[in-house]
Amino acid sequence: MPDEKDPNPDPGRKSDAPSAAEDALKKLNINDIRSLMSNAAPANAKDPKTMDGHRFWQTQPVPRYDDEKEEFQEGPISGPDPSKVPKQPYPLISGFEWVTMNLEDDQEVSDVYDLLFHNYVEDDEAMFRFKYSASFLNWALKSPGWRKDWHIGIRATQSRKLVAFISAVPISLLVYPPASHSSSTAEPSKVACAEVNFLNVHKKLRDKRLAPVLIKEVTRRIHLENIWQAIYTAGTMLPTPVSTCRYYHRSLDWEKLEAVRFTRVPPGSTRQRQIARYRLPKETGTPGLREMEDKDVSQVTSLLRRYLERMRFAQDFSEEEVRHWLLDKTNKEKGMERVVFAYVVESGEGSSKNITDFFSFYRLESTVIGHKQYDTIRAAYLFYYATETAFQSSSKVNGNGKAASQETDNAALKRRLNELMRDALILAKRAQFDVFNALTLLDNPLFLTQQLFGAGDGSLHYYLYNWRMKPIEGGVGVGQPTANSPNGIGFAEESKMGGVGVVML
Repeated sequence: MPDEKDPNPDPGRKSDAPSAAEDALKKLNINDIRSLMSNAAPANAKDPKTMDGHRFWQTQPVPRYDDEKEEFQEGPISGPDPSKVPKQPYPLISGFEWVTMNLEDDQEVSDVYDLLFHNYVEDDEAMFRFKYSASFLNWALKSPGWRKDWHIGIRATQSRKLVAFISAVPISLLVYPPASHSSSTAEPSKVACAEVNFLNVHKKLRDKRLAPVLIKEVTRRIHLENIWQAIYTAGTMLPTPVSTCRYYHRSLDWEKLEAVRFTRVPPGSTRQRQIARYRLPKETGTPGLREMEDKDVSQVTSLLRRYLERMRFAQDFSEEEVRHWLLDKTNKEKGMERVVFAYVVESGEGSSKNITDFFSFYRLESTVIGHKQYDTIRAAYLFYYATETAFQSSSKVNGNGKAASQETDNAALKRRLNELMRDALILAKRAQFDVFNALTLLDNPLFLTQQLFGAGDGSLHYYLYNWRMKPIEGGVGVGQPTANSPNGIGFAEESKMGGVGVVML
């Protein structure tokens, strides 16, 4: 369940420009994308697995590849049965033992860091590797309601070395009915859920089948808390994605990114043209823009909740969760390095001041392996945002069947999001980030191209455990297989957005 963050994009490739044939394929929907992703592969790749080839997943309550061929009711695949939940951990092979990681202990945090650093997401050419800092892990794994026993490790019995890890945090998920089955008063399903992340096994032990037993063990512990659903992401195709998004990247320090071979000069261009292309103004342009403060939490929570109601599924945020995810107060109180950057737009005077917009991004660095000049890439990842402009009236009806008066005028929303994201890029550049990354979820297709984001190599699949639902658009069309996108995943499409409202780390 690790989320593949496309650590080796090449947004400057000429093949990233949509062709006429790709434009003709834009009308295809998420089912077509899933079909291409599961059936198409590069000429030198192994044949993709069928459902029968997924020895572990065919035993789990997850949607099957062929579910889309049949009519079904959205909801749980299997009902809760506490009597069937083992009270003891699953057995491990000889020489290894279960441990619960204490992330209040600096040494144990260091052990998790070392395991992730040497064995987690790495590009195919082993040039870049994610560098999860102690402050990032503190932020990501200790959100409101976090449980120590959901931070699960496996250690070698003799050496005590941490060789595998998986984690989960509790969230509340809102799942709206599909438009064809909903009305203007449709209510979402509120699902108590676990967000599972950071599944990782030491490279030398990946033939020991520790990943399935890690998944079973975290599932067991989640079930003991009477939670029966989970959400997770992966860069690989498993049974069966509810949606697929694509990574996009915007250069902030193009010279550095080109020096470390994170990007390159596109055919027909020059280094100087690329530097000029990605140059940003020194100052932001939105009146009333400032850093988010604790006093803003209530208004930001209300705005975010209303904004996410426009999506097919999204996290149901409390004020406590917004405070944690956007202000990162725990790290600030401990004097640890900053992880998340959040900004609001305030309008009005005196007691009539109100928050009309906000945006946020978080920091996740990558180590540059074997480079003489640079050892780190500082990457900003777009997190949550919202704007009151989304609630301007138009004649459209959104994917949740909301009334026309509640639906956005995409032209106005597009203008506003481009203004906000331009400022987000300026602020990220000012904070010395090298690249700004985003997925095609939320309303991101409205600004990715205009703000000079380039399509990366990677896609991110969203999965729900023990919950079946109709496929959700992930903001991308279907493209022809290319060197940059061998499985045919296409480019950001405005007509395909508005389904995915969960931003996973």
